[in-house]
Amino acid sequence: MNTRTPSSLPRLVWPGHAFLPGYLAALERGWSPNNLRADAGREEIEQIRRDADAFLAGLVDREGAGPPVTMPDGSTVPKLPGYRRWIWDGEFCGSIGLRWQKGSNALPPYCLGHIGYGVVPWKSGRGYATEALRLLLRDAVAEGLRYVEITTTPDNLASQRVIARNGGVLVEEFITVPAIGGNRELRYRIKLESLPDA
Repeated sequence: MNTRTPSSLPRLVWPGHAFLPGYLAALERGWSPNNLRADAGREEIEQIRRDADAFLAGLVDREGAGPPVTMPDGSTVPKLPGYRRWIWDGEFCGSIGLRWQKGSNALPPYCLGHIGYGVVPWKSGRGYATEALRLLLRDAVAEGLRYVEITTTPDNLASQRVIARNGGVLVEEFITVPAIGGNRELRYRIKLESLPDA
């Protein structure tokens, strides 16, 4: 399978074996899709080496049937329905995920937002996160969400720009629950009914 694309903008791909070597290489370089837990990248490397099929299957879980999620303080919480997509420009560029709670647009307090994303450092500054978020918002509409919330730290100006470029409006500054550090965060909201046509 040819996984390269000549496009100057990335596309979102479903995690699969064709893309897994690039993802694994990024993890081995020290990148992680989880910015809350330092060990998460190493744990994913171990999962891939142990059972790549199971790892890939666990990245798409619309029922939230997977194992509990470990918080930074070591506690665990139920896994929410959701999935990850990978950002691809012919090479692995990063990851973006969507999660939700069945029957509600609200999220539990331990979940910092409907969408989380991260671009590998060697692909940053190219507008890839902005484009990936734009693309994933269509997925959120398809899942029946009326809006999505995304959080970022007050000093992460790049992420704030990504969110604002996709219609995000600052809702509040808040303190996260102790299980995820009790830190200051900014919460943005993007109303999905106001999205421009793709």
